[in-house]
Amino acid sequence: MDLSVENIINKKFETIFDKLGLDKKFAAVKNSDRPDLSDFQCNGALALAKSERKNPREIAQKIAEQLEQDNDIEKISVDGPGFINITLKNEFIARNMDEVAADERFGCAKVSQPQNIVIDSGGPNVAKLMHIGHLRPAVIGESIRRIEKFVGNKVISDVHFGDWGTPMGMIISEIENLHPDWPYFDDARTDGFPSEHPYDVNEVTELYKKASAHCKEDEAAREKARIITAKFQDGHPGYRALWKHLRDVSVDAVKEVYGELDVNFDLWLGESDAHETCKEIMKIAKDKGILEKDEGAEIIRLEESNKPKPPVILEKSDGGFTYAATDIATIKMRCDDLKADEIIYVTDLRQSLHFEQVFEASKMLGICPDTKLVHIGFGTVNGKDGKPFKTRDGGVMNLADLIALSKETVRKSVPESAPGYSKEDIAKLVDDITIGAIKFQDMKNNIASGYVFDLEDFAKFDGKTGPYIQYAIARINSIIRKAQESNIKESKIVISNEEERNLALKIAQLNATVMRAHNDKEPGIIADYAYTLAQSFSSFYNASSIVNAETADLAGSRLKLARLVRDILKLQLYLLGIASPEAMLKSQEAAA
Repeated sequence: MDLSVENIINKKFETIFDKLGLDKKFAAVKNSDRPDLSDFQCNGALALAKSERKNPREIAQKIAEQLEQDNDIEKISVDGPGFINITLKNEFIARNMDEVAADERFGCAKVSQPQNIVIDSGGPNVAKLMHIGHLRPAVIGESIRRIEKFVGNKVISDVHFGDWGTPMGMIISEIENLHPDWPYFDDARTDGFPSEHPYDVNEVTELYKKASAHCKEDEAAREKARIITAKFQDGHPGYRALWKHLRDVSVDAVKEVYGELDVNFDLWLGESDAHETCKEIMKIAKDKGILEKDEGAEIIRLEESNKPKPPVILEKSDGGFTYAATDIATIKMRCDDLKADEIIYVTDLRQSLHFEQVFEASKMLGICPDTKLVHIGFGTVNGKDGKPFKTRDGGVMNLADLIALSKETVRKSVPESAPGYSKEDIAKLVDDITIGAIKFQDMKNNIASGYVFDLEDFAKFDGKTGPYIQYAIARINSIIRKAQESNIKESKIVISNEEERNLALKIAQLNATVMRAHNDKEPGIIADYAYTLAQSFSSFYNASSIVNAETADLAGSRLKLARLVRDILKLQLYLLGIASPEAMLKSQEAAA
C-alpha cells in the first residue's frame, strides 16, 4: 500500500490527465510554495500550454473541475497563470497518519527494482594515522549505505585500503636501514618469518615520516625505495611478510577509529587485492588496441571532447602500476565478483578529474558496460579561518584527536553523575552525543560544500545540531512516559488545530524526503528534514497538551502523533548513522 500523501495526490492527477488526454508526465504535484494558501500545487498546465496550444489557465481549470468532487480535497483553485492549488481535508490527513503510524516503515516505499550497489568511501593508508580528511568520506558513505539499504537495495561497502604503493617500499627500506640483520631482508629466505608485529601503529607512522624525509633529500634513498616496492609487489617473501605486519597494525588502528564513528565496511580490500587484475587490464587495453607507449609509460588516450582530458597512465616508465590502473582493476573486480549495478565513490572533490578519466577508460575497456559509475565529491572541513582544519601548531588534525577534543567539549554539557546512571552510562551518553554532533555538523551541509568545524557550537542542545535532534527524541520519550503514567492510551488520530495539521503534513513528507536523499545521494536532505520535523513537533506540543487535553480521544490522538514523530526522528538519525539516547542529561551550565 502506498501511504505517501504526495504519491496519492499524484495518482489522482494522473487519472485526470489520462481522462483528459493530457501527457501524464506533467501530472506531478509538489509541496506548495505558499503553504499559507494550500498544501500542494501542480504546475503541469503551464508546461502543457505549448503542446496543447491553449491558455494554461483554461487547461488548469478543466483539471480542477475534475477534482472538485474528490472527497479527500477540501479546496482546489487555479491561481496566477495556471497554478493548481490543493488543500486537503483534515479527515484525509488524519486517516493517512493512522495508516502511517501502523506501518513499520512509516509509509516509506522501496525501490521497484533493487540494485547491487558498491560504495567506496574509505581510502585510509597503511602507516598513516587517519586525519580530518578521512572524516567526510566515512560519515557520508555510511549514511548513503544506510539510506540505500533502507530503500531496498543490496549494498556492499568497501574501505579500499591504500596498501600497495611506493610508501610501502619507503617504509620497508627505512626498516632495513635500521635492522639489516632482520630475516625479512634475506633474499634467500622464503619462510620462517616472525609472526609477531615488530611495530605498533604510532611507530609505523613515525617510520613513514622519516622515510619520506629521506627520500625527498636523497636520490639514492628514492631509488632504493622504488626497487623494494617493485620487489615486494612481485612477491619477495620477506618484504611481503613485513608488509603484512605493517598492514595488519594499520588496519587495526583504522578499525578502532571507524568503530568510534560507528562506520561499517563489509569488505576490507586494498590496492594490493587489485594488483593481479591490473595485469588483466593491460592485456584488455592491448587487445582492444587502445594501449599506447608514451615516454616509456603505458597509457590510454581518452576520446576528444569539448573538455580535453589528460590520458590515463596505467603503467609508469619504471613498470609500476598507477592509482588509475588500480582503480580501473577494482572496477572490473566489483563488476565481475560483486555483480555491481552501481559503484559509488565518495572522495575529495579535488579527485573529480581522476574519476572522470577512470570511468571513461573503464567504459572504453568494456569492463563495466552496464554499471553506473558515480563520483560524489565533497568539500573540505575548515577551521574558523575558513582554511582546512588543523591542530594548534598548524599540523593536519588527527581524526582520533578530533574525536577526543570533541568529547572534552561535550563532557562540559553533561553532568559527571546523575541518579540512576552509572559512570559507564554517562560515558556512553557522552560518546553518543559527541559522534552525533560530529556527524550531524558534517551532513547538515551540502556534500560538495566545505564547512567550518566549530568546537564551540557543534554540540549545542539548541539550533541545527545533532544534540538538538537527540534531545527532541529524549523529550518525547519523557512525554510518552508521563502520558502512560496518566493512563492515556493511543487512539484514532484527529486534527483539531493548526499545529496538529502542520505536524501531520510535515510527517507526510517523509517518503518523498527519503527517496530524494536516495536519488540525490545527499544525506543533508535527511538532516534538514529531521531538524524541521523536530521544530514542528515543538510548535505542536506547545499548543497541544496531551495530559491536559480536552477529551481522552484527543489525548490519545496526540500521544500517537508524539510517538510517531519520535520513531521517525529515530529513523532519520539512524539513516545518518547517529544514535538516539533514551534520555539526555544536561549539566547546570548547559541547562542555563
